[in-house]
Amino acid sequence: MTSWQQAERFLARTHEVQNQPPALENYNLFAQDTALQEALKREGASWARDSVAAFGELAGQAQTIRLGFLANAYRPQFEPQDRFGHRTDLVEYHDAYHQLMALATKHGLHASPWAEPGAGAHVARACRYYLHTQVEAAHGCPITMTFAAVPALQHQPDLAAYWLPKILKNSYDPRNVPDGEKQAVTIGMAMTEKQGGSDVRANTTYAYPVGKEGPGQAYELVGHKWFVSAPMCDAFLVLAQTEAGLSCFLLPRWRPDGSKNPLQIQRLKDKMGNVANASSEAELRGALAWMVGDEGRGVRTIIEMVAMTRYDCMIGSSAGMRQATVQAVHHCHHRAAFGAQLIDQPLMQNVLADLALESEAAMTLTMRMARAMDHQHDEHERAFARIAVAVGKYWICKRTPEHSYEAMEVIGGSGVMENCIMPRLYREAPINAIWEGSGNVQCLDVLRAVAKQPDSFAAFLKELNRAKGSHANLDAAIAALPERLKTAQQQPFYARQLVELMARALQGALLQQHAPNAVADAFCSSRLGVTEHMGYGRLTDPTAARQILSRAWPA
Repeated sequence: MTSWQQAERFLARTHEVQNQPPALENYNLFAQDTALQEALKREGASWARDSVAAFGELAGQAQTIRLGFLANAYRPQFEPQDRFGHRTDLVEYHDAYHQLMALATKHGLHASPWAEPGAGAHVARACRYYLHTQVEAAHGCPITMTFAAVPALQHQPDLAAYWLPKILKNSYDPRNVPDGEKQAVTIGMAMTEKQGGSDVRANTTYAYPVGKEGPGQAYELVGHKWFVSAPMCDAFLVLAQTEAGLSCFLLPRWRPDGSKNPLQIQRLKDKMGNVANASSEAELRGALAWMVGDEGRGVRTIIEMVAMTRYDCMIGSSAGMRQATVQAVHHCHHRAAFGAQLIDQPLMQNVLADLALESEAAMTLTMRMARAMDHQHDEHERAFARIAVAVGKYWICKRTPEHSYEAMEVIGGSGVMENCIMPRLYREAPINAIWEGSGNVQCLDVLRAVAKQPDSFAAFLKELNRAKGSHANLDAAIAALPERLKTAQQQPFYARQLVELMARALQGALLQQHAPNAVADAFCSSRLGVTEHMGYGRLTDPTAARQILSRAWPA
């Protein structure tokens, strides 16, 4: 070989690719999550371990992960009419979206606790949902709404008799055809209007009776809905006014005669995140719907659905934290800088351990709420859930955006690139904090719960007192809560301070009862007391940080 040929060969290849992590794929999300394994057993669903582990293996496969990227790369497209001019209100999704929906429904993420109720049913479903939404979160919207619609529909047995067998079916039918031609359906909701937002009592959509009035009767709805998420669902729970006030209705996309129901999509929302799922604005132009529950009691009828969607927001945000954490830790295991692996550098250990700590605290609280959902027949659990869902939804969802950003910064420049999952996690992070009632709404709901159901706060304190005496900072937080509540009741201006302390105290109490000392004490030392912090990388015990990291990512 001549010197020129040698030079040409050298110039054609600048270097070997080194010091880059392999893609995080083909791993078992459940097997790598020690805290989740413990929660599954502790909260009453050890019987589901094998099926959850199998689902964790499926969620971690490269082809499953790729579906999430494809579903977000190709956004839903709206076709109001077919090429002949017939109104279709069709939203076309990439096939990857449909595959994710089929995967979720096959494994009962939309309905399993209702289809197969029993000990730990909600816990098992929450674990699977937690694993699944780490792959792709946006399609979880119709999954959650379908899941949450069941308690609302049960208020109207005649409607439930037709719809529930189709909802509970573990399959997915994306065809744009009447529900009568389907064995499996999904349910959405359309509550929000532009003039009211979270204040649904300001809704102006009106329901006109077709014949008889009252529960189970047919009405025609006229109005404009500002947010209709997942508009290709087969039916929607809708709020509309009647002479008696705001009422709840079930509105199918098709009329019983097979004609198109005039729920007419105006446009799709151009969202920052959650892009794989379509959200829309729609006009109801005499759309046929059936009243669910008592007339004028629409909020009361649909409140259980709202509670379930808020609970799922907790699961989804906790899942986002977990995925952000493992992406950051995985990167640091395979990346060296300044003469050492990042995972071995003390300051990076502090940041990573703090991310892992926040993630475990969020998951632990979420799975405790899953147990509460499994025991709604128990007075304490029901009262506890009434207040703790709002507390958990507020705090976990609000912590997620900063958490995802910090994990992105750990990865650095490549973490900002769209071929990495981190930008998607970051864009998705604010969604759950806003959806189903933003932060202020949750805080006011806590105050409302205490006013209308005082035993809810008593149940909350009872949960905290299970860990009393385990850490001085936690004890101080528990002692401070009654006065914080009194202040917030007198002046809602201070409601966030109350709810944030409630959330951190509950997380600390749960960790003190169930997590290793390194995790529990690090949380109470850093999130409670005079040294509390809300940023990352400010832990004070290097040995505990290393133990937290080892627990978060055993590999």
